[in-house]
Amino acid sequence: MGAALRRIQLGSALSAFGLGFTVPYLYVYVAQVRDLGAGTAGVVLAVFAMAALAVLPFTGRAIDRRGPLPMLLAASALASVGAAALGFAGSVPAAVMAAAVLGAGTAVMQPALATMLVWCSSTATRTRAFAMQFFLQNLGLGLGGLVGGQLVDVDRPASFTMLFLIEAAMFVVLGVVVATVRMPRTASLGGDRPSGDATARGGGLRALLSHRAMVQLCVLGFVLFFACYGQFESGLAAYGTEAAGIEPSTLGFALAANTAVIVVAQFVVLRLVERRRRTRVIAAVGLIWAFAWVVAGYAGLGHGSQAMATAAFISTYALFGLGEAMLSPTVAPLVADLAPESMVGQYNSAFALCKQLALAVGPAVGGPMGASLHGPYIVTFVLFSLGITVLALRLGRRLTPVQDQPSLAVVPSRVVAVSLPAGPDAAVATGSTSSSDAPTPAPTSASAGH
Repeated sequence: MGAALRRIQLGSALSAFGLGFTVPYLYVYVAQVRDLGAGTAGVVLAVFAMAALAVLPFTGRAIDRRGPLPMLLAASALASVGAAALGFAGSVPAAVMAAAVLGAGTAVMQPALATMLVWCSSTATRTRAFAMQFFLQNLGLGLGGLVGGQLVDVDRPASFTMLFLIEAAMFVVLGVVVATVRMPRTASLGGDRPSGDATARGGGLRALLSHRAMVQLCVLGFVLFFACYGQFESGLAAYGTEAAGIEPSTLGFALAANTAVIVVAQFVVLRLVERRRRTRVIAAVGLIWAFAWVVAGYAGLGHGSQAMATAAFISTYALFGLGEAMLSPTVAPLVADLAPESMVGQYNSAFALCKQLALAVGPAVGGPMGASLHGPYIVTFVLFSLGITVLALRLGRRLTPVQDQPSLAVVPSRVVAVSLPAGPDAAVATGSTSSSDAPTPAPTSASAGH
């Protein structure tokens, strides 16, 4: 990676480390430590998500007009203020307002960071850049949660305040690190993509909605996040404790197994998938996740021993992690490769909005089903996972060969073609310059196209 990419990745990892300090403990902090009740904790979590839904529709256009770096600096400052305010929030209005500010700031960070990665990478390096970001963010979240768990004490509110202040400091560090990045004047996109004039013809949103491949990718993204991330801490957790009899503490081991598989398998998986068609890789993820849901069904409905049920439940999370490692080098780079040069921020924001919608709808649907409708819950999400495979294969029909498999892109030759005089005595040199006695070639009509 170049210096710009290294700094972006470092800032992204540190911000994820800060989020890991507080995200697992937000509910406990509001409900028990601040003694504001379970209802208020639910409202705070909902406001955190709704704030993201409120700002994302406007984020993309701002990124494309102002640039990703100014938007990221503003978002990191906003998130830092929200995190610090939440650490001192002792009333319901203060907690709700702080959660809204924090949610809005972290939501803007996602497409801004993605757009910076696009601008500072090429078609050849983009796959690995996004895979590295995913790896570092998961590592940061896992380490942050691990360290934060050693520092918190429910009987000492000051310990939670310290966590939120650490999170706020990490957002400041993110801003300081990326502020040193020297962004290129234009994105290095390359490949076949819609013309940037699409914005002028019908406006950003209309141009995006008229792009069939991007619309299909957004639908696919919604199903991906709904069937996986939207169930981790809601439906699947409820199903595990209610149907499989899993101890609540086991949920932590399951999430740890998920993170461990991502960290260990990411670059092994990257070598296997980066020279294969992206849509075929996503289709394979659907099959892996369908099998993961079948394993979860065995954990809760197989009537085996408790040890077997626990092992099966942890294996479910591990299989999800394998699928996530396969998605990181495929989906996010594909969004960038579909975007016109003038709409990279809007495409990234649109996809982030679909992700956020799935994370909001997923718990609302999966939570009640996982707690009470155990059989239908498993069947529903097996079908959703198979739907991922179908949607991915259909998307592949709308992509160009290079969009679906960037390794097919032909690297331009560094040898500059020159026009030499024709004739039997003309000497053609390959990779060398002509002698000083050779006549200077006259300009040809080819130069008129530049």
